[in-house]
Amino acid sequence: MAMPTKNQKLLAWVDEVVKLCEPEKVYWCDGSQQEYDTLCQQMVASGTFTALNPAKRPGCYLARSHASDVARVEDRTYICTPRREDAGPTNNWRAPEELKTEMRALYKGCMHGRTLYVIPFSMGPIGSPVAKIGVEISDSAYVVVNMRIMTRMGQAALDALGEHGDFIPCLHSVGAPLAKGQKDVAWPCVPDPAKKYIAHFPQDGMIWSFGSGYGGNALLGKKCLALRIASYLARAEGWMAEHMLILKLTSPEQKAYYVGAAFPSACGKTNLAMMQPTLPGWKVECIGDDINWMRIGDDGRLYAVNPENGFFGVAPGTSRSSNPNAMDSITRNTIFSNVALTDDGDVWWEDMGVPAPAHAIDWKGEEWTPAKKDADGKTAKAAHPNARFTAPASQCPVIAAEWENPAGVPIDAFLFGGRRPSTIPLVNQAYSWNHGVFMGAAAGSETTAAALGQAGVLRRDPFAMLPFCGYHMGDYFMHWLSFGLRTNPAKLPKVFFVNWFRKTAEGKWLWPGYGENSRVLRWVCERIEGKGQAVETPIGILPTADAIDVAGTGVTAADMQELLRVDVEGWKKELASIEESYKPYGARLPYALRAEVDALKARLAKA
Repeated sequence: MAMPTKNQKLLAWVDEVVKLCEPEKVYWCDGSQQEYDTLCQQMVASGTFTALNPAKRPGCYLARSHASDVARVEDRTYICTPRREDAGPTNNWRAPEELKTEMRALYKGCMHGRTLYVIPFSMGPIGSPVAKIGVEISDSAYVVVNMRIMTRMGQAALDALGEHGDFIPCLHSVGAPLAKGQKDVAWPCVPDPAKKYIAHFPQDGMIWSFGSGYGGNALLGKKCLALRIASYLARAEGWMAEHMLILKLTSPEQKAYYVGAAFPSACGKTNLAMMQPTLPGWKVECIGDDINWMRIGDDGRLYAVNPENGFFGVAPGTSRSSNPNAMDSITRNTIFSNVALTDDGDVWWEDMGVPAPAHAIDWKGEEWTPAKKDADGKTAKAAHPNARFTAPASQCPVIAAEWENPAGVPIDAFLFGGRRPSTIPLVNQAYSWNHGVFMGAAAGSETTAAALGQAGVLRRDPFAMLPFCGYHMGDYFMHWLSFGLRTNPAKLPKVFFVNWFRKTAEGKWLWPGYGENSRVLRWVCERIEGKGQAVETPIGILPTADAIDVAGTGVTAADMQELLRVDVEGWKKELASIEESYKPYGARLPYALRAEVDALKARLAKA
């Protein structure tokens, strides 16, 4: 059989993996619709997929994972650098050769009885100067079909690689070999979480994953390549790889603004990326909801590309009220994972905005009714809290025309934020680039009980990158700061910190959020233009009390006063918390951030 590529490095690597993993057969993916349909039908026949009602969800499927394999496993995710200190205090480190030896033993014969799929893919539009070619080897058809949605996958990526092009090798196995005659299970994986591995070798530009078939553990183009490996490459090559949405905002005067926003999980990133503005005449379009690759253009500005081809979104909480455009994006050609199956062949999840079905099959494959209780006596969830949908970005009704522009779009503003019920105002503009980096480095969220079992615990997540930076976070902060020297700072995006989650002492939300956030974005655009009513405060530049139009929102003057109040004593405590969060970085914390702390302390002392 003729090989679909003449790239000798790739052919040699595939041959090496075949000898190690010993699959029953090898299949090179071409990315065609026919291939996708065939694999989906094979998974329906094997029990991995359930085809949904074509009258309700044409071209859609439901997968249920093993109960041990429902999310990214951060404690089994490793950054393998020769020196431990280069991985930094926030990453799990293993010595590269030691872990390679350990994992090679696991890979030996791990694909017995299975098909080895060769999955060539491009992160970024094929042929774009910013795109990166990866090749994932996997023994999971679930991975193949999801990678087709999430990346530009198939023969076109091989053609872009050419005979001599370089690629990022990504090796994945579910770790469940089949003996001769052994019946397969619907979701093969390694059930013991302590025996799953997601290993990154930044200096080799290589990813190895073993034991999990789910999400970011297995779809290696996503968090593994597009953030952990890409962030390492970006620092070496002078660009940025960020856990950040990209949106296009158009004013009634038809002026377009491009915004990058980074929030920790559960803070409304996808909702903002696809927001329906409530302000008349304003329009939001989505360029990307999760990952942002940026380079300095010839004009000195930062240009952003979304390297992904689809959305891998959290289903629970997605509804017509929270994100109508996401709901429209998943009406067809979508793979759902760990949601509930209704009796009429549709899907359902908690906070979907429609009444719960009287009966369904839950994410574990068990009978479910709204009265069902779990082992703790609480109402049983029909969908897993991390249940997902994988949908093509092209199906989003507000996808921007520029979303596949190989040159990217010029970023006008960065938003950082988090879920903070007190102290942090609704919106706050940085005084300078260094002050903006300080804001991003201080980002964090207070946990809910559902997240950690203890409510109200502040978790710092600098730039929303803590789980995704492929090297030392102190060096990462320095990389951000360096952009103030790489180009004219006046050409860099203006930086803002937002907080949609302020509450009263009684626990009432002060800001309505969702589409009303467009009112804050309008002020951001006014500030980009050098306009917008504002006042200088110790913590940054805030809107004046009447700068944000709240007509028709129910937000009172007293609410706005509280939303924009500078709580001096609260900020002194915040600063102490920020300084505490710096301690793990030691001498690798940039002096510029310490200087921003000192400057803020001095301003607060005078307030």
